[in-house]
Amino acid sequence: MVQKTDKTEEKLHVVEETLSKTEHFIENNQKLLINIGIAIVAIVLGFYALRNYYIIPREEDATAQMFMAQKYFDQDSIKKALNGDGNYPGFVQIIDDYKWTKAANLSHYYAGICYLKQGKFQDAIDQLKSFSGKDELVAPMAKGAIGDAYMELGQTDKAVSEYEAAANLRDNKFTTTVFLQKAAFAYEELKNYDKALELYNQIKTKYPNSMEASEVDKYIAKIKTLQNK
Repeated sequence: MVQKTDKTEEKLHVVEETLSKTEHFIENNQKLLINIGIAIVAIVLGFYALRNYYIIPREEDATAQMFMAQKYFDQDSIKKALNGDGNYPGFVQIIDDYKWTKAANLSHYYAGICYLKQGKFQDAIDQLKSFSGKDELVAPMAKGAIGDAYMELGQTDKAVSEYEAAANLRDNKFTTTVFLQKAAFAYEELKNYDKALELYNQIKTKYPNSMEASEVDKYIAKIKTLQNK
């Protein structure tokens, strides 16, 4: 019983000593702690002000400014979509004027597709690589478009890498089979028939209801003929 009392008193002594040290630290560093507290409050208020009075309004303005460029893009008016019409900015200006906004990021994608349509393949690659997407459709489409640009430049090995990345980025019935097929075509061009056949069979077995699967048998037959030569 005496031993338990001694241990309890020892623990209380340790607690009291710790509290005493804490009190001394606060007393000796009161000014520093106040300054740290003020700094934290200033950072929080500063972030709130930045977000509500700069970032959000800027994002909204960028989105509004991009409206006409998107409209021209949908109308296939590529030059106006890229460079504007004199009244509204194009994707290039939105990228420059509204850096780090979602609108500027999406403009990289649009600009890349515009350059691809214009035959400016390296410019297309540069813009598409600057785009960062996490959605189900646009992200793989951007990857696949980089593959298209590399194919046009005759860099088939790079193209097939981008096509496979696009196919694997999201698993859906809209983009996966499109880029699996494009990757298979690219492997055919590289005379890597085994890999091409593997991708065609993947389309047939895993995505039997896709549009690409409806004609995949003829590509499989073609590859088998090439393999037997």
